[in-house]
Amino acid sequence: MEDERKEELFETPAQEPVSEAATEAVTEAVTEPVTEAETESGEEYAPYGVSYKEAETEKPPKKEIGDGTKILLAVVASLLVIAIITGTALHFSDRFSGGRKKTGLWGEKTEAEVFEPVKYTYVLVHGLGGWGENSEMSKTGNYWGATTGSLAEYLRGKGYDVVVPTVGPYSSTWDRACELYAQLTGTRVDYGQAHSKAHNHERYGIEYTEPLVPEWSKKAKLNLIGHSFGGETVRMLASLMANGDEAEMKATGKETSELFKGGKADWVFSVTTLASPHNGSQLTEAAGGAGRLFGVDNAVDLMVKVVFSALATAGIDSDDLNLMLGQFGIGSDTYKSAADAVEAVTKADNDHAFYDLSPDGAAKLNKKIKTVDGVYYFSYAYSTMTRTASGKFTAKPGTSTTMIFSANFIGNFKCTTKGGIVIDDSWFDNDGLVSVISAAYPAGEKHCDLSENAGEITTGVWNVAPVQSGDHGTPVGLGAPAAKTHDFYIKLFEMIDSLKH
Repeated sequence: MEDERKEELFETPAQEPVSEAATEAVTEAVTEPVTEAETESGEEYAPYGVSYKEAETEKPPKKEIGDGTKILLAVVASLLVIAIITGTALHFSDRFSGGRKKTGLWGEKTEAEVFEPVKYTYVLVHGLGGWGENSEMSKTGNYWGATTGSLAEYLRGKGYDVVVPTVGPYSSTWDRACELYAQLTGTRVDYGQAHSKAHNHERYGIEYTEPLVPEWSKKAKLNLIGHSFGGETVRMLASLMANGDEAEMKATGKETSELFKGGKADWVFSVTTLASPHNGSQLTEAAGGAGRLFGVDNAVDLMVKVVFSALATAGIDSDDLNLMLGQFGIGSDTYKSAADAVEAVTKADNDHAFYDLSPDGAAKLNKKIKTVDGVYYFSYAYSTMTRTASGKFTAKPGTSTTMIFSANFIGNFKCTTKGGIVIDDSWFDNDGLVSVISAAYPAGEKHCDLSENAGEITTGVWNVAPVQSGDHGTPVGLGAPAAKTHDFYIKLFEMIDSLKH
């Protein structure tokens, strides 16, 4: 990425009118965010579960997220999930053509040989709507590896220690980080007393009796890798491990979870994000216009119908797609349909993925998440767009059919968010769901180009890789050649392993 472009990446430009390339409906896409959580008393509320009906009547009504914004569920959540589900289930292939010359991160390289196990464990964290190896969904298809087969198994065969946890597919960045920590350590999920009280849900969640990484410590650090929304999850975990959370320590004192105490910055070696919406996705802003354009009255219902239709087509039991919303009292015995469950969590005072995915929500999140001085940070943005002579951005041939519309839509979309963030033409280049400008690095954070010399790579700063060619599914192997996918990760892991420990 060019230095000049990066220096200007987040300077606030003069406001421009909505592009004529966008539809008339999109001109009304300046959004009004969901209100912040308001806790007016010391009581805890979890109004969406059966056991909290009384609390629901006592608590002042919440402002519901509008159908216009909820189209994000139909546009964002469905696209990648459906593509992976149908791709892995109907066209599953783990064949690997070895020995070919391929373009890696830093040039051509032949297929890597098997080598000795590496020092630190790699943790692969999925994005919105995704799943890990401990999910029932993994019996049918792999999120990590998608149409190329199991990426984790391939990497283990090359000597790497890899774990693939499952966190809430639609939960907030905070909740997902808490769930990730509990799985890695083999403990009960603790969402924090202050956070849970503010967002009307239970403090404790699932108890994990077996740690995914029993030896995790400052001597056995972790390499955290997140795809899409998983990138925000691993950023949050690294930040909490280092800095803890003052509100939680104040609320619970000696009973504070180890996650919120901080002091463990040296437990994480590196953080790598792949096509992650660090500064949000303008799809949340375009949502209102898209909803009106298609006459969608109930976007949640539409998303659920489309996703579960894809599940049925692929021969997957819809019950296997666990929403992991137990903290809200939402379970299979609580709601009659997944639509009801997703509808409920979108009322949860911004404590859900769709708020964190918005530019305004991401801006707030970036103020909370701190880049840790002693940790290596890497980001990889993807582009599936080409710019025509007229200046219009359009999806390249080979873009996943599930992402062509969204790629073209946000590739020519402008607006100003309620929080004052200007979405201009610098946001046009994208991977089908996330803009290059958003995936590069969190606004305002220190950054530099990723050096080809491992000895020059430093901690506490975002090392931004050259923009990769591909759509939002490419980093996880969706529709991508197995050889290219495998070589990318081998080169990435080799680079991380060569860094100063």
